[in-house]
Amino acid sequence: MSLTSDQMELREEDIQKHYAAAYGFLDGFDHTPRIAKAKTSDRTEERSPGISTRRRFRSTTPGLVTRSTARPEGVHLVESIEGADGDDPLISPAQANVLNGLRRALAIALATGENFSDASGLSDLKRANLAGSLSADNKAEFSELLTAEALAVLHVFANATAYLLAPHLGEVTVEVGEVEEVLTDNAQLALHGALWELDQDITTLATDETRLVATVCAFAEQLMEKLSLRAQTAARLAAFTGASWRVEADDLTIQGFTPARAAKGTTLTMTFKKPNEVVGNHIAKYQAMKLAKMLMAYDFDRKLNPFAELGGFIFTFMGDGMPGTGKTTLIQMMAGLINDYCQVAGYPFRYQNLSTDNIDSYQGKSGQNAKSFINNIIDPMAIGFGTIDDIDQLAGKRGDRQSSAGQLEITAVLMESFAGANTVVRGNCTFGMFSNYPENVDDALRQRAGARFLVDGPKTREDYIDILALLMGKNHDIPLGEHDLFEAQAIQKAVAASFESHSRPHEAGLMNVFDKVHDQIGGLDTIAKLGTYLKAIQEVDPRFTGRAIKNITDAVKVRAMDFELPDEWMENPELFLFQTYERKKDMISALRVPITVEMVVQEINRYADSEFRYADKSDEVAIEEAVRDMRRMEEAKRRYLEGKG
Repeated sequence: MSLTSDQMELREEDIQKHYAAAYGFLDGFDHTPRIAKAKTSDRTEERSPGISTRRRFRSTTPGLVTRSTARPEGVHLVESIEGADGDDPLISPAQANVLNGLRRALAIALATGENFSDASGLSDLKRANLAGSLSADNKAEFSELLTAEALAVLHVFANATAYLLAPHLGEVTVEVGEVEEVLTDNAQLALHGALWELDQDITTLATDETRLVATVCAFAEQLMEKLSLRAQTAARLAAFTGASWRVEADDLTIQGFTPARAAKGTTLTMTFKKPNEVVGNHIAKYQAMKLAKMLMAYDFDRKLNPFAELGGFIFTFMGDGMPGTGKTTLIQMMAGLINDYCQVAGYPFRYQNLSTDNIDSYQGKSGQNAKSFINNIIDPMAIGFGTIDDIDQLAGKRGDRQSSAGQLEITAVLMESFAGANTVVRGNCTFGMFSNYPENVDDALRQRAGARFLVDGPKTREDYIDILALLMGKNHDIPLGEHDLFEAQAIQKAVAASFESHSRPHEAGLMNVFDKVHDQIGGLDTIAKLGTYLKAIQEVDPRFTGRAIKNITDAVKVRAMDFELPDEWMENPELFLFQTYERKKDMISALRVPITVEMVVQEINRYADSEFRYADKSDEVAIEEAVRDMRRMEEAKRRYLEGKG
C-alpha cells in the first residue's frame, strides 16, 4: 500500500539506528517501581544481589538529565522471555518472534519520539536544558512536552508490539489486568516503567511460549487503553495526533492514539447460503445483499466508504422474527457474500458473533469481552461483519431485575459503541442484532439499530412450495406440479411488492393514527404533513423520539441508493473496487435515484410498525406476568387461610 498525501514515511534507517538502544532496554536496566507492586512467581529465579547473568545496559535520552532510582537486581526481559519455556537452553521460534517484535517496536517508538521532538520544538529545549540555559519561562512548556513525548512514545511502542505480534497469536488468551506503572516524566522513564511491568507479567503469567505471546499482546492492548485515556487531558500532543507515519516494511500506519491492528481476516467455518436458498424475507434479503456490496466500496487509503459520506450506509440493523423464520440463514447468506467478495478483492474479512458465552460472572469481564468484539470488527484495516444473535438474552434491559450485571455491562458497551460520542462510522463494517423477542431488548439499545429487517419467513403459497422443494433436495422422484420454482423469489419483483405494502401501516395501533391524520389533513404529500404524522405517532408512543426520525431518514437515504452494485464490479475488482475514492464516489452518485414522498411514507410506516409491534408484545408480556403474580398471590392467600383454619 502506497503512502497517502497525509502520511510521512518513517524511514528504515531512522528506525534501525535505534536498534542498539532498543536491545539495551531488553537486555537490562534498573528501575524501582513508583506505582505498581512487584508480583511473585514460582518461576522467579533467585539471584545474589548485584549479580546478573548478563550485562546491564543503561539507556540515555540526549539532552535530558535523569535521576537514577536503581535497585540491584534490575530488569532483564531477554532472560524472562528465554525462561518462558522452562529449562530448554535453546531459544524457540516463538521466543525469537517476541524478542524481535519488542526490539522492532521499541526502535519504531524511539524513531517516532525523535520526529515528535523535532516537530514540537522539544529537541531545542532538551539542548538548552543539557547546557543549563533553559529559561524559567520555558520550564512549564518543557515539562508538558516531555509528558506528551512520553505518552506518544509509549503508545507507539504498545501499538507496534500488538501489531507485529498479532500474526503469532494462538487461541490462548491471558488476562494481565490493568497496567499500573505508567510514568510520564519523560520517554525513557515511561519505557522503563512499562517494560518493568511487562517483565513482571511475563515472569508470573507466561508459563509456556504460547502464553508468552498472549501475555505480551494482552499487556500491549491494556497499555494502549490506559494511554488513550491519559491523552484526553494531556497538553501539546498536536505534533503527534495531527501527523501520520508510515512504516513501509511492516505495512504499519501510526495515526495518533488509534490502534493499528494487523489486517488479518478470520477463517470462517460456517455453512454459507446462496440468496436463492433464503425463501421469503424479501426486504431483509434484498437489503442484506445490498449491504454486502456496500461494504466492498470501502477505500482502505482514505479509510472511508463513499456510501458513508453520501448517506445510505447501514452501520447497525435489527433483524427480528419468530423462531424458525430464517434469521440464521440470513446471517449465513450475508457472511458468505462478503467472504466471497473479499476473496476476489484480496481484502481481509472478519466475522464474529457475540454470544452468551461472553457473559462472565467476574465484574467488568463481560464489558471487556463486548469491547474486544467491537474493536475486532471496527478495525479500519479489514472488512467486518459482527452479529449479536439472541440479543435479548445477551444484553440486559435496564430496570429489569432479572438482568445480570454482566448483561448490563454488555448493554452499556453496545450503546456507547453504536451511537456514542466517539462513534465513527467509516463504512468498513456493519453490526446485525437478531432476536426472536425484540420487545425484551432495552429500548435505547434497540433504537440504535439504524435499520429494521423483519424476518418473517415464508408467507405465500408459493413461498411454502419453494422452501419445501429446497429442503427436500433431489433424492426423490416426486413431481413438482404446476409451479414455477423460485419465481416468487425474484428479488426485484418481490421487494417492490413488499415496499408497496407499507404504504399503509400493518399494526392496528399505527393504522388508527394513520387514518386519523389522513382524515384531518389529507394525503401525506408535503414535509409539513409528514411531520404532523410523526408528531401524532409520538403522542401515542413517547419512545418515538428524534433518534427514531434519524433512523427513518437514514432508511430513506438507503432507498435513494435503491440499486445493487453490478455483479461484474464484484467479479472484476479493477472495474470498481480498485478505483480511487473519488472515482468510486462518482460511480455511486450516478446510480442514485430521487427521494419520493412514497419512499418516506413507507419508511415511516416500516419503522413505526416495528416499534408498535415491539410495544404491543412488551405490554402483553408485562400483563401476563402481572396476571401470574396476582394468581400466585391469590393461591398464597388461599393456602394461608386453609393452614390457619
